[in-house]
Amino acid sequence: MPDKQMNRPHAIIVMGVSGCGKSSVGEKLAEALHLAFVEGDALHPAPNVEKMSKGIPLTDEDRMPWLDRIGDDIKASLEKGEGIIVSCSALKRLYRDRLRAAAGGNLFFVYLEGSRALLMKRMGERKGHFMPASLLDSQLATLEVPTDEPGVVTVDIDDSVEGITGTALKGLAILGVTA
Repeated sequence: MPDKQMNRPHAIIVMGVSGCGKSSVGEKLAEALHLAFVEGDALHPAPNVEKMSKGIPLTDEDRMPWLDRIGDDIKASLEKGEGIIVSCSALKRLYRDRLRAAAGGNLFFVYLEGSRALLMKRMGERKGHFMPASLLDSQLATLEVPTDEPGVVTVDIDDSVEGITGTALKGLAILGVTA
């Protein structure tokens, strides 16, 4: 008997700290899986963007309305019978569990992991992003790696966007997520 969860549309969050490639990989995954992509950073309330652009780390209290908005978007998409991919740091298990609850359990995560040196290099190369490299250490300190959580694919980012996406797609296929 097929798993009912696999017969429904999928929601996927591409997660990790700033500079890991969530947006680039999320766009490629969306293209490969024929799903809509939502840039999670675009859903931050203005006060959050202002804080981060000043180098001030967000608190749990700051993040909750943002996570709820992402959760609402995921829920609405799934209720319409449409899959969705969202980029979201989802640094703590508490955040991921909140998103899982909003999605009704049909949520997968692609965790992009890399060394601090590689992340700093990538952050230094990007242009026009509000998140300064100075906040990377606070994100790494906040990060609760999703080891042993259900529905998580971990991908090392020391590769091209295409290579990272390919590895993520293989991991998602093992979980039953296919185009």
